[in-house]
Amino acid sequence: MLSLFTMKFRWNLAPPQPLLTNVLAAQIKISPLLAQCLVNRGFSEPSVIENFLTPRLKNLADPFLLPNMDAAIARLLLAHERNEPLVIFGDYDVDGVTSTTILLEVLRQLGWQAEAYLPNRMDEGYGLSRDGVENCLKKFPVKLLLAVDCGSTAVATIAWLKTQNVEVIVLDHHQISDPAPAAVALVNPQLSTFNLQPSTFSELCSAGLAFKLAHALVKRGRETHLPGAAEFDLRPLLDLVALGTIADLVPLIGENRILVTAGLEKLNTTKRAGILALKQVAQSPEKLGTHDVGFQLAPRLNAAGRLESAEESLRLLLAETPKTAMPIAQNLDSRNRERQKIEKAITEQVIGMVRSKFDAAKDFVIVEGGLLWHIGVVGIVASRVLSEFYRPTIIIGGENGEMRGSGRSIAGFDLAAALRECDDLLVKHGGHAMAAGLSIAPKNIDLLRQRLNEIAKKKLKPEELQPPLRLDAEIAFADLNLDSFAELEKLKPTGMGNSAVQFCARNLTHKKPLLRMGANKQHVKLWVTDGTVTHEAVWWNAGNGSLPTGKFDLAFAPGVNEFNGRTTVQLKVLDWRAAE
Repeated sequence: MLSLFTMKFRWNLAPPQPLLTNVLAAQIKISPLLAQCLVNRGFSEPSVIENFLTPRLKNLADPFLLPNMDAAIARLLLAHERNEPLVIFGDYDVDGVTSTTILLEVLRQLGWQAEAYLPNRMDEGYGLSRDGVENCLKKFPVKLLLAVDCGSTAVATIAWLKTQNVEVIVLDHHQISDPAPAAVALVNPQLSTFNLQPSTFSELCSAGLAFKLAHALVKRGRETHLPGAAEFDLRPLLDLVALGTIADLVPLIGENRILVTAGLEKLNTTKRAGILALKQVAQSPEKLGTHDVGFQLAPRLNAAGRLESAEESLRLLLAETPKTAMPIAQNLDSRNRERQKIEKAITEQVIGMVRSKFDAAKDFVIVEGGLLWHIGVVGIVASRVLSEFYRPTIIIGGENGEMRGSGRSIAGFDLAAALRECDDLLVKHGGHAMAAGLSIAPKNIDLLRQRLNEIAKKKLKPEELQPPLRLDAEIAFADLNLDSFAELEKLKPTGMGNSAVQFCARNLTHKKPLLRMGANKQHVKLWVTDGTVTHEAVWWNAGNGSLPTGKFDLAFAPGVNEFNGRTTVQLKVLDWRAAE
């Protein structure tokens, strides 16, 4: 059986740079260990490091530096002046729902007549589709549409809207088609005319862009004496910004780091009824971190959009009282359990199918399809299967006639580019290097598998089919204590683009026998020593995998354990290997 606890990782240990890290440590008054972790993340300038370690809202860039922001604000102010209603057309994931909520709250509070429409995944598909737009306009017959988290490739739909005398503002972070859609304003940092440093805005998701638009609107509103703009406080919106940014898995660097740092503080003190109810049903800890947001709050908000429509998630975030919010949160929690049940059943079925025929030497890409597999969860299933076998994976579901699939890839294999080489087998496809979607006739699934394996065989090296394990430094146990751990906490919030710290130590032995834990004895506690210092370590879900014996090297993430009033260092085991 192939799984993560038996699959050996490819250890990628960052090269030590003592000359640079010692100079930085002395200049900024930090430890050489923290300096090494910062260098690993691409930081070598003291001023840049200081801004990174102390992210502040005052360091956010002017929102009008975003392409076409001026045009977007001018058109919105014209709508306000004319008392002209508008509709926000969002998306059904957390980023789409949070950005829609942000815009709806700001516009309504400042006097706009604004409504919102979220497309149905099953009936209308992704993005600014013709079906979705026609249904939207039947419900809200407006002449101004603000598309958020979608629209950057909707050339035909926006052209059709123009024939209906409907103008469109697009606020989005996804790749832009060539030619770009003819919107009144296309506010997207991916625009080729964008000539600022790429790191300034390029990592923002739509929740971050919605905040930038709100900032621009308030800033221009104060200049033009827009009623309510002078006293408008943007900071209460940051809980939604953090929620959307963490959920959308964009890099937590640059502006995102500032927004998420401030946003987590707001999430932990929020008075927003919907988020309070969501935290309660998710049984979240008192102090939320990025992991809690990503694995507790986000899946529940995503559940409605995955199975049907995200309208419930929007109503939750807009709820004004606990009485209104709690039933919605409970329903989303129920839908999330339903989603988990569907996802688990399909995942087990796919893993069983693949395991029965998997050949690590020949199978470079996994492609599996099943009639009636729910298209709302195939992307998550693809991620689970990839984690199990570490191969680019596409899972296809739906009904006979035309099926829809979602794929996830590994470093070294551009999935979107590979699908372009399979264009003749597909109805449609799109995405980027690490994730993509497609539509396909059932008869072509086997041909797609064969073609993708041929492409991958040429492009992937054998070592790229072994999962990498990024390690920041080799350390001595004496360097790992509560003080050093507290200093390493300055790197938070961690996530995409700013990974959690991971280390390795060599030539360790067991100080005392291993202890099995958990209902099924699936976890293992170890006491490991380098001969000078002993640390407790826990290997979660070690299962029946091989456990370290004799002298060994250990890869781990540092953490703390609080028990019976005592706080001690505890290592989370990632992998081990025999010492040389």
